[in-house]
Amino acid sequence: MTMIMAMAAAAVLAAASPAAKVDDLAWMAGQWSREEGERWTEESWTFPRGGVMLGHSRSGRGDALREFEFLRIAAGADGVPAYIAQPGGGAPVAFGLVRHGTTSATFENAAHDYPQRIHYARDGETMTATISAIDGSKAISWTFRRR
Repeated sequence: MTMIMAMAAAAVLAAASPAAKVDDLAWMAGQWSREEGERWTEESWTFPRGGVMLGHSRSGRGDALREFEFLRIAAGADGVPAYIAQPGGGAPVAFGLVRHGTTSATFENAAHDYPQRIHYARDGETMTATISAIDGSKAISWTFRRR
């Protein structure tokens, strides 16, 4: 009987929890940068408006741009926010939001070659972005400071 009550309580809590919305990710908004010697990476996000956050990222060395990416976060067909990346301005690749907190978000797409997971976490004026395989292996992180 205890298991049935626990399952019922979990169902009530799940029903009471509102679905994630793009607005829940407003903590990502701002201009973020990282510099190590001549290497630099910048990432910017708009505040949510109209159910969308727009972003871009660029990296380089010295005065030379090495790569760029157009980004957006918007509700997918299922209503769940998705991180949509267009590396080099190419075809969009969507990663669905699988977990989020007040200052963290994890997006996944197990069918993509790499990365399969994108995780953001903010601590005050610092934000860390980590990409990895779906199991967390092959992780690469960037720690940004607010500009």
